[in-house]
Amino acid sequence: MQTRRLGRTGLQVSEIGYGAWGIGGGMWVGGKDDESIRALHSALDLGLNFIDTAFDYGVGHSERLVGKVVRERKERVYVATKVRPKNLVWPAERGVPVSEVFPPQYVIESAEASLRNLGFDSVDLLQLHVWQDHYLEQDGWREALDGLKRSGKVRFLGISVNDHDPDSAMRAVASGAFDTVQVIYNVFDQSPAASFFPACLASDVGVIVRVPFDEGGLTGTITPETTFPEKDWRNDYFRGDRKKQVFERNEALKAAMGSEARTLPELALRFCLSQDAVSTVIPGMRRIASVEANVAVSDGRRLSPALLETLRAHAWPRNFYS
Repeated sequence: MQTRRLGRTGLQVSEIGYGAWGIGGGMWVGGKDDESIRALHSALDLGLNFIDTAFDYGVGHSERLVGKVVRERKERVYVATKVRPKNLVWPAERGVPVSEVFPPQYVIESAEASLRNLGFDSVDLLQLHVWQDHYLEQDGWREALDGLKRSGKVRFLGISVNDHDPDSAMRAVASGAFDTVQVIYNVFDQSPAASFFPACLASDVGVIVRVPFDEGGLTGTITPETTFPEKDWRNDYFRGDRKKQVFERNEALKAAMGSEARTLPELALRFCLSQDAVSTVIPGMRRIASVEANVAVSDGRRLSPALLETLRAHAWPRNFYS
């Protein structure tokens, strides 16, 4: 497993991290805790050392599973979690004051609840689960986060950037308030590459890439006939003719990738890791087979400039979350 520096935190994190949304259950249907625990242990056995979770992933369930596994290990594992917005609105809305989203006492209590779920005295990275740059001029949240750092309950601070909207966090990157950002970046949504990633490099802010597989849209497994379990949120994400659109885009990608990747998931991960600004990519993984396939991509090999240029034509600006 290759490691990369997580910005100015100085932490050397595995370039393939563990996205722990799916193991929390809730919106993701069909996972089993014992299988998730085995997958987590397998990932750590293979050298992965960074796990990203959140209180909102199963209302603490993902945190509890992550904490159980990490406490059983002897090696150093870096864990990140998130404070969900008090108003429970994703993504953060423009114009809504931060006092409705991250009031200071709420931030503190949320961090302490996550620590209890994890079974930790301190967490490596605490992230605000949504963000708008107008929060920077408003009071309360900054003092709460700084207090958590001074108390030793939190080592570093970050934000999770709004879906498909890196511009909503451009000023945050330069503000000095945050050590990391978590952002959507994949073959379909290449928008961070233009301005956001250069800004992160200039400010030495660590970049955590989420949704590298477009919630499954870049795995090559979705066809027009694909079905998801009842109540699984992907029924909405891929509603209407979206599965057909994804399938057609995937077929074009398979024809373009040549010999530099054997599968679309491998291509998707190598695409993300070919960016200098990226510290770690956090695909969701609930099974050992997925862990093994994803971790195997961490071999130091990047996509060629020629293929990266070809993939630029496969950008697909849209928002399936809406």
